[in-house]
Amino acid sequence: MVARATAAADELTAEELIEGGKQLAKKVKRYKPKYLAVVGIGAYRTAFARPKAKLGLQAETIGDTKIWVLPNPSGLNANYQAPELVELFRELATAARRS
Repeated sequence: MVARATAAADELTAEELIEGGKQLAKKVKRYKPKYLAVVGIGAYRTAFARPKAKLGLQAETIGDTKIWVLPNPSGLNANYQAPELVELFRELATAARRS
């Protein structure tokens, strides 16, 4: 979403995330994928002004594109262990296969 690498998500400013979200939305409208997977719920909440967003399929869409939010799989994110991450990513894969 942001065109620079960082060691941790907290190194990104809200302004960078918001601008990145706008650019991403433009690309989604242009390419029209069935799903947009956003990895990092904090980034999604900031970039798309959805402070109460939860993981998983979102009620909002970008055009016809469904949005799916996943936790960041970074080793710095201790909230989710590998088995939980696998299950959450599998849910998206299953939904994408069905559509």
